[in-house]
Amino acid sequence: MTNNIDLQKPLEAVKTLMTLQSTAMNQSVELQKKAGEDLASFFKGEVEKAKELKTPEDFVKFNVAANTALFEMLKAQGEAFTALATSASKNAMEEMQKMAK
Repeated sequence: MTNNIDLQKPLEAVKTLMTLQSTAMNQSVELQKKAGEDLASFFKGEVEKAKELKTPEDFVKFNVAANTALFEMLKAQGEAFTALATSASKNAMEEMQKMAK
């Protein structure tokens, strides 16, 4: 009894999913790189601003503004990572559904 097993479809599925995974990982690395650069730039800018502070009131205003800006930046970065994860998940599910047909 000879059974010819067609491995082409499973191999294509693995190849497709690995490509999707690689793409998502590369995009994640790029987002991490950008996030790091943005944080470094933010803190460099804040250091320059802090050099100009003269009074305790200036310090408090600066601190509140800097923390607000930092948290907004972190929020935007989190949203970018969430969007990437959502997109990658959606793409993977679409591919899995195509393979199931």
